[in-house]
Amino acid sequence: MFEVLFSFLSSFRVYLRTHADIQLEVLALRHQVTVLQRKTPKPKLRPADRRLWVFLSRSWTRWQSALIIVKPDTVIDWHRRGFRWYWTWKVRHGKAGRPRVPQETRELIRTLSRDNALWGAPRIHSELLKLGITVSQASVTKYMVRHPKPPSQSWRTFLKNHASQPASVDFFTVPTVWFETLFVFVVLRHDRRRIVHFNVTSDPTAEWTAQQIVEAFPFDSAPQSLLRDRDRIYGCEVRKQVSAMNIQEVLGAPRSPWQRAYVERVVGSIRRECLDHVMD
Repeated sequence: MFEVLFSFLSSFRVYLRTHADIQLEVLALRHQVTVLQRKTPKPKLRPADRRLWVFLSRSWTRWQSALIIVKPDTVIDWHRRGFRWYWTWKVRHGKAGRPRVPQETRELIRTLSRDNALWGAPRIHSELLKLGITVSQASVTKYMVRHPKPPSQSWRTFLKNHASQPASVDFFTVPTVWFETLFVFVVLRHDRRRIVHFNVTSDPTAEWTAQQIVEAFPFDSAPQSLLRDRDRIYGCEVRKQVSAMNIQEVLGAPRSPWQRAYVERVVGSIRRECLDHVMD
């Protein structure tokens, strides 16, 4: 019963196929039989055979089902090689490369580049277009005068020169044995990564925090910038005090402790090396 049903479905599928589809399949099968009947030790495909299968692969959707003597990937590779050969022939028999840039234009590009050291290729290209000179930006880059770069300090030197300017502040909590919570305020200078001030309270307020900043930076020792998070404890009084001391506040992004890495690492060291081993 199953064989009869399978035979019926196969016949019905053949019936639904178009006449052109059947003719192409017959052509493909006959061609392969002809190749296999050639009197050679091993059937060898000729350029005409390859062109036929490339044509079938581009014009017939079911060409892979009738292909037996080679793999479908081989036919696709034939088509790609033919595409490369076509464009190689077209380039060799056509106009060679880009049109040559006139000598006057090249001298003008060098002159503009030499007299305007800060101009780049886009700026020189736009100026040439204003003069009615059509040239690509790549050609402008090719004929520009290379200016020696001025000596510049390295990033290590830059950071070393500015390491004494900023400072960081942060709060962290300490639970006590009496189930209370203490708040520790830490002030860290970045030049030597040293703690210049700290204090502990059970009731932190903005006024108390502002007074700690005054005690941390007496006289003319205030830094140029102060890094802190966005905790509400740094209220209006803290901002007024920092502004009065000519300190620029640098706020970290929300939930980004890595932006204040130095003070966060100090807090972590205090917890790991001290608070995790004693009871307060």
